[in-house]
Amino acid sequence: MTTGHTGQAIKSVLNSEKGFCKFLSANDTGATGGHQSGILISKSAVEMMFSRQELEQAGIPKRTVKIRWQDDFETESCFTYYESKNELRITRFGRGFPFLKPEQTGALFVFTKQTHTDYSGYFLGTDDEIEEFLDTFGVSPTETNSLIDAQRVSAETQEKLSIQEFINGLDVDFPASDVMSAAARTIEEKVYDHVEYICLNPDKKIISWTNMEYTLFRALEYARYGEIITKGFQSVDEFVRVANVVLNRRKSRAGKSLEHHLSAIFDGNCIEYSSQAVTEGNKKPDFLFPSQEAYHDYGFSVDYIVSLAAKTTCKDRWRQVLNEADRLRDKPKYLCTLQQGISGAQMDEMQAENVILVVPKPYIATYPIDRRDRIWTLARFVQYVKMIEGK
Repeated sequence: MTTGHTGQAIKSVLNSEKGFCKFLSANDTGATGGHQSGILISKSAVEMMFSRQELEQAGIPKRTVKIRWQDDFETESCFTYYESKNELRITRFGRGFPFLKPEQTGALFVFTKQTHTDYSGYFLGTDDEIEEFLDTFGVSPTETNSLIDAQRVSAETQEKLSIQEFINGLDVDFPASDVMSAAARTIEEKVYDHVEYICLNPDKKIISWTNMEYTLFRALEYARYGEIITKGFQSVDEFVRVANVVLNRRKSRAGKSLEHHLSAIFDGNCIEYSSQAVTEGNKKPDFLFPSQEAYHDYGFSVDYIVSLAAKTTCKDRWRQVLNEADRLRDKPKYLCTLQQGISGAQMDEMQAENVILVVPKPYIATYPIDRRDRIWTLARFVQYVKMIEGK
């Protein structure tokens, strides 16, 4: 996982207007014994340092900006453009500036623009840091001293950075399941940018969200328990205790994850529903459409009420949904699952009990071929509910 100044520099490039990088030369660091002032910047970066109007002013264009170094301290520094020399320079770093010394020659300087007056600078000094940064943006060492094309960063790297940013920002060991699910959706949208799938392809979207949450949860587990596991355990009892904590948390998260993501699908499609609504005998179907109030209003026709259960796996637990809503006992009982494959005999039992499986479309291929036509996709279920709600 990307950490330290490399991660900060990568994140800054991704979140800024523009980014630039170059290797510090001997002239930049004073290693030649000369008296060059400041860091020489390629003319390719002129647009991130000066506006067109500033360049057209009489005299030598100069301006003062704030630069935050290594996410640690700030300087008020100066940009200067020497048109006669075709040079850009950053100067005025203040006394005791630690990065422009002879031993810094060859370090990678990363420079980013947040606003017209606010910039950030990073110095990456080790081979591993430099290679990781350049590899992230697909830049070869010969392509430095130029602006960085942030679009070249891989989705995998953006995903890792976003996950690490979420973990670093936590003030608890493990957040509540709804927070984890929401974070997974946010990261997935940020990295892969297909928010329209919520309406156009909810089957694909719920799989993507679920996979992202699993990846996020595993990364958080590693952050919290990786060092403990690597060091080993003092006793079998200690091992069992930690293992039980991990397994119980996994089970708890998985059970709620599907519900949270389904809620987001329904919200995105402007569907009315109640989650964990209370029916007869304090029973709680996962979802009632359009609402718990409509369910308890006996003047509201059951032809316009739908219940949906959400179970990550349902091979043995599908019968739990049969009696969750007495008013709907003669209506189909919808069960959304991520289960991949159920036997033909079990599907026949479900059909006899009027249970309709709702399964993400790509997973339907894992079911018996002669019974697949009984399964609804999530898209079909969403359209059905929208129809009965008059959407």
